[in-house]
Amino acid sequence: MIKPAGWLTVTLGPMVKILMLNGPNLNLLGSRETEVYGTASLADILAGLRSEFPDVEFHDFQANGEGALIEALHDAGTWADGIVFNGGAYTHYSIALRDAIAGIDVPVVEVHLSNVHAREEFRHTSVLTAVCQGVIAGFGPKSYSLGVAALLG
Repeated sequence: MIKPAGWLTVTLGPMVKILMLNGPNLNLLGSRETEVYGTASLADILAGLRSEFPDVEFHDFQANGEGALIEALHDAGTWADGIVFNGGAYTHYSIALRDAIAGIDVPVVEVHLSNVHAREEFRHTSVLTAVCQGVIAGFGPKSYSLGVAALLG
């Protein structure tokens, strides 16, 4: 199912549940190509989000394997109000992740730390974008914060 632009069904109750989902090599944030990705680790980014959005219940998951990310998306389809997803390299070619996003009834915001459009040409295309609520790229760790803000409206 392709979700049209403007599609959003976040349930605003006592505690919004958001999955922070991260793909391959993002476990190396803080030490990997710091000139591109910065020095903040995933733990640093999540701590900042919890501080900035105290009324959000964050769940976080990172995997280097495509299958584990697909399972996390399927699972989140049963409980999450929204997903902020940095698919890493899978963003550019994983039809399986695209189909997993399309198969759940939860809004997903695609995020990237770097401005993928100012980098290598192969990074300019995302197979995930068409089934996501929107895309935020190029703002470093703030990309995640902007993704959460977009889900919350």
